[in-house]
Amino acid sequence: MTLDSSKYPLLNLVDEPAQLRDLAQDKLPAFSNELRDYLLNSVSQSSGHLASGLGTVELTVALHYVYNTPDDRLVWDVGHQAYPHKILTGRREQMHTIRQKDGLHPFPFRDESQYDTFSVGHSSTSISAALGMSIAAQKEGKGRKSVAIIGDGAITAGMAFEAMNHLGDVKSDMLIILNDNEMSISENVGALTNHFARILSGSFYTNIREGSKKLLSGVPPVKQLASKMEEHIKGMMIPGTFFEELGLNYIGPIDGHDVNMLVDTLRNMRNLKGPQLLHIKTQKGKGYKPAEADPIGYHGVPKFDPSTTSLPKSKPSAATFSKVFGDWLCDMAEQDSKLMAITPAMREGSGMVRFSKEHPDQYFDVAIAEQHAVTLAAGFACEGLKPVVAIYSSFLQRAYDQLIHDVALQNLPVLFAIDRAGIVGADGETHQGAYDLSFMRCIPNMVIMAPSDTNECRQMLYTGYKANCPVAVRYPRGSAGTADIESTMQLLEIGKADTIKKGSKIAILSFGTLLENAQLAADELDATLVNMRFIKPLDTALLNELATSHDVIVTLEDNAIAGGAGSAVNEFLATQKTDINILNLGIPDEFIKHGTQDEMHDEMGLGEQGILTAIKAFIN
Repeated sequence: MTLDSSKYPLLNLVDEPAQLRDLAQDKLPAFSNELRDYLLNSVSQSSGHLASGLGTVELTVALHYVYNTPDDRLVWDVGHQAYPHKILTGRREQMHTIRQKDGLHPFPFRDESQYDTFSVGHSSTSISAALGMSIAAQKEGKGRKSVAIIGDGAITAGMAFEAMNHLGDVKSDMLIILNDNEMSISENVGALTNHFARILSGSFYTNIREGSKKLLSGVPPVKQLASKMEEHIKGMMIPGTFFEELGLNYIGPIDGHDVNMLVDTLRNMRNLKGPQLLHIKTQKGKGYKPAEADPIGYHGVPKFDPSTTSLPKSKPSAATFSKVFGDWLCDMAEQDSKLMAITPAMREGSGMVRFSKEHPDQYFDVAIAEQHAVTLAAGFACEGLKPVVAIYSSFLQRAYDQLIHDVALQNLPVLFAIDRAGIVGADGETHQGAYDLSFMRCIPNMVIMAPSDTNECRQMLYTGYKANCPVAVRYPRGSAGTADIESTMQLLEIGKADTIKKGSKIAILSFGTLLENAQLAADELDATLVNMRFIKPLDTALLNELATSHDVIVTLEDNAIAGGAGSAVNEFLATQKTDINILNLGIPDEFIKHGTQDEMHDEMGLGEQGILTAIKAFIN
């Protein structure tokens, strides 16, 4: 997107934060307005995350204005809110490429900019990372500052509390900014709280407080009384007692859209000693009425016209796996009141909106707490309930110990509906579901399934729900296949594959939705094509038969080749001492960047032509 200097006269002066700091402070409100307008127009042309960034415009401006970035470290949690940060740090003219193949990364990314101090994508990591940077800065003795910016949703995760607990113990000089845009943590922002925040962050209050502590240090009973008085006075006036108990000096809440208030407060807080927490109130979608009214709908947007009041309607397409899961969940709950559905803050993404409304007593959103989600399910299962954990593949990584220790070791009947398995597209490295088959396959008691299409997914969910053991059904983002979705639910035979086409010499074993991509190779090479369905247990009888009747076995999966479904086939055939050539196709041993699913599959040789080419090269 080309910058129109006549429309953005102030923004046009700033290519990097040092130039922002040259502006007079009274110019910052107008500068923020230009930045917000640019962000809106840029994302509307490129697609991407919108509402979160609109809500952090003033905060981003104030942070780069007060702190000496990149020497001072800003650590953004998750990264949806960091689009204004990218614009201010030398990437303004590339914003139209964001989330596109070979374009800007969707989140802060260390290899992309020196201003991106920590690569992110999953939530609740910012405080831990910033604390590590703060301790390192203290060891260097150069006065470098560290700031973690975390949202009210991300701070619900256990990792954030673990980090704050440690920060309160080591008492490092760093600032946490709690960007509160949804939760009712405090009363509405007003002039009194803004004024009080200025007092608390200023030198007058700090000097009195620290001076009083020194004066009373020799009189322990009086010192303890003074400390208790300060705590209770602040507890009555501001909602920060909890953070104070963790050892953090709490300031706020203040208006996160008052850029001058933010600058004044941050300037005061920058040189305070010890752990600090600034609580700001913001509004997702700020400055754009449709996004203010529907921040969830405008969280991630396609290309659209900002002058209209609604996003373009998507073209009718096949039902997505997420919708099929959500519909199955509702149908299953009608049959069984013991069903308990759990999500770690992914209601919309996992297709659970309808279920949450129709069965609220069986629906549990545990916030961004994947570990708790899995062990909660284990607790349900212990009492005879039937838990279903809806979770993204890359988020399940965060609960691996709980999967092993709390579910599988006790052989509890928990069904894991694993969304976003395989290549996810524009969210890139941090969100690719490339490892779930590899990290689950080695766990005893697990049954693992991968449907080739949405109808098969429905039947697998039913099969897994009825099984009396831990079961995972993993499926990708979007849709696959053209089969009609059957309303009836049927049990599949555990560990039984489905032979789609019988051929000779070459057998292609497909695990999951790449089955359709393998059809061209099967037809042209007269190869046997098998929908394996089960990664664990494997259809060993079929594998033995294929190994004796074919010359080459090709395994195909949307998962890392290392330790994946193909590795399972290799391991079994090795025990059978078969003399057969095996080609494993899947995700290579590298982190996969962002791009559409089709683009990345083609790049890895997992598209129709790529599969055919790879097999031809192997057999020739």
